[in-house]
Amino acid sequence: MSGLLDLLNSPTGRQLISGVAGQTGQSESKTADVLSMAMPLLMGAMKKNTSTPGGAQGLMNALSSKHDGSILDNLGGFFGGGVDQSAMDDGAGILGHILGSKQPQVENALSSKSGLDAGTVAQILKIAAPLLLGYLGKQTRQQNISSPDGLNGLLGGLMGGTKTAAKQQSLIETFLDSDGDGSIMDDLAGMVLNSGGQKKGGLGGILGGLFGK
Repeated sequence: MSGLLDLLNSPTGRQLISGVAGQTGQSESKTADVLSMAMPLLMGAMKKNTSTPGGAQGLMNALSSKHDGSILDNLGGFFGGGVDQSAMDDGAGILGHILGSKQPQVENALSSKSGLDAGTVAQILKIAAPLLLGYLGKQTRQQNISSPDGLNGLLGGLMGGTKTAAKQQSLIETFLDSDGDGSIMDDLAGMVLNSGGQKKGGLGGILGGLFGK
């Protein structure tokens, strides 16, 4: 999940975590915990959708128009004065599209792992979804990706390269195709933690560097 960890550890990621925390009234460390589990899960769900030609083309269209990455150029404006309703509606639409009927299951699993209520988790996901799509849009532009196959490869790369991505993807798909109890979150967190080569204590350790812990 190195590509995503790079994002969350970057200045943009710190601004993202701080903005989402401010919007939801939660601590930055709790928000970071939810995002560090939710981002790979959302990306895995997108990758699952791109396995069909229609799904891949739909995502390509979104990334080349509305979600071209420009949202990340002005995060201060995005969060300034609170995230507006149109952005929240956009996030809700994205989540409905990529998670479908599994959305409540995902929110409940993230809630049980993070200790935040499902309503707050849902709000965090709605804010994060358009930003994640913007990040993908920016990556597709920077890497000149214009085909569904290229997009699939990009998603795999952001999830840590071929072997790691395949392992994560099968975990995520098992979770999305089952009535998972949330243990996937432990597995995903473990993968993200271990991608740095050493396991740190608890999910907070993943993003400890963000807050100088």
